[in-house]
Amino acid sequence: MNYNDVKSRLWSNTLSNYLRTVIATIVGLVNFRLLYQSLSREEFGFWVLLWSVFGYGVLLDFGLGFAAQKRVAELSVHRDWPELSRVLSSILALYSGIAVVIAGVVWIGSPWMVKWFHVSAENETAFRWLLVLFFTGVGLAFPMGLFPEILRGQQRIRLANHLISAALVLRLILIGAAVFWGWGFLWIMVIALVLALAPDVLAAFFALRSMPGVRLHPRHISWHSMKQTAGFSVFAYISTATNLILGKTDQLLIGATLGVGAVAVYQAGARVADVFSQFTRQIQDALSPAAAHLHASADRAALRDLLVQSLRWSVLLATPLYLLSAFHLDDLLRLLTGEDAVPAAMFWTGQVLLGWFYTTLLTHSVSKRIFMMTGHHRRLMKLGTVEAVANVALSLTLVLVFKSVVAVAVGSLLPTLFIGWVHLWPWIARESGLTPVSLLQRAVLPVLVACIPMLLVQVTAQQLGIFNGNHALVRVTIEGGAAGAVGALCLWRWVLGGHERAFILRRLPFLGRFGSMTAPSPTTQPA
Repeated sequence: MNYNDVKSRLWSNTLSNYLRTVIATIVGLVNFRLLYQSLSREEFGFWVLLWSVFGYGVLLDFGLGFAAQKRVAELSVHRDWPELSRVLSSILALYSGIAVVIAGVVWIGSPWMVKWFHVSAENETAFRWLLVLFFTGVGLAFPMGLFPEILRGQQRIRLANHLISAALVLRLILIGAAVFWGWGFLWIMVIALVLALAPDVLAAFFALRSMPGVRLHPRHISWHSMKQTAGFSVFAYISTATNLILGKTDQLLIGATLGVGAVAVYQAGARVADVFSQFTRQIQDALSPAAAHLHASADRAALRDLLVQSLRWSVLLATPLYLLSAFHLDDLLRLLTGEDAVPAAMFWTGQVLLGWFYTTLLTHSVSKRIFMMTGHHRRLMKLGTVEAVANVALSLTLVLVFKSVVAVAVGSLLPTLFIGWVHLWPWIARESGLTPVSLLQRAVLPVLVACIPMLLVQVTAQQLGIFNGNHALVRVTIEGGAAGAVGALCLWRWVLGGHERAFILRRLPFLGRFGSMTAPSPTTQPA
């Protein structure tokens, strides 16, 4: 597989990431409303609690899922199927052992666990068996989760996304049927668990079919191979844990220092930033296997191009969305909360966190994905640990001094700015063969300049008060849509080269009406 093949798969995988994100968002919102209205408050709370615990299962992964991606990408380049058989058999054995322990602990401890959750006496027995059922399903799904990681390592993220998206849609249909015909909470849980497991089972079929030389069997378990893999997975795990700290500790600090009411203010401001993050990180999520493949192929020129072009395209997609979100944040918070007047603390928390996510995208997201797969995981772990510790310490200090949720957000932003622009940005420039200033001029400044007309449209509309008397949804849709269209046109004409526009039109033919704008120019194709 040459670099052009890698780029083609990267783009296909990125588009499928966006499709999966949109489907997951729509299904999640509809599913939330459906279950909120059909289940009792206690049933719904138990449902949310169980699936929240499921999300923390990433901590039991020990970084081996990410390591599996890397090893599959590297060993597939050299077609070393015996070693890959040993690596995957060993990881699968460890995952299976963890799954047995999880299921066993819950089977034994379920009576006490239900009491810890303060379940009412009338639901205690039913919820106990639901708890056992849920964690038995999680136990089955845990080792099977290896196979989507194998697909990602094969750069077949698009296939993994299609399987997940199909399962999400089918789950919504079947849960809707269960609600309509009154099948009850038990069947709703069974449907959700089966369709959480189904994509992994299908991923196993497709992943192994493309590697006929790989055999998964207990006799291939090798602690030597496991030790080599663990040398990387430990660093990946620590990086995952530090990312969890960076993203999840603010609410705990606020709850402990200012009370749960302040958490609600912070969470509303953070929600817009979370959605922004979801829709701007899809390129980065497809980078890891591509970087591992090129690293294994020893193609340093391709890796440099991948780093610069991925950064450039991430900035191009994220910048107009960031500016639109920041400009319309008050309206977005009104839509989210239903409040007529957005509290100042909520507004400024949202602005700080939007800025945090945006600067993270510039300095952290692309570089960490690529550096992690190219032998720099130890240095990344050190920087990530320093940033996480500084984040917690500074946020705690500022909230105790200023007694404000905004102070906690600022405590998250400042360490990210320091690590990102003092350490990571010069590092990215060196790996790219550029100076920090020239990298900024190539990847960031052209996009910012092209977005100026978009900002002028919004400022003019606001000063003239054209939509000031309308509902927030009208302002966001019409005013934001018009500004976004201007921004897209300016980026199309002034930032993208002719080859890049033609590249996009081949993959998105419905944009053919812009064909007159695609005069070729000697520009590198997108990474």
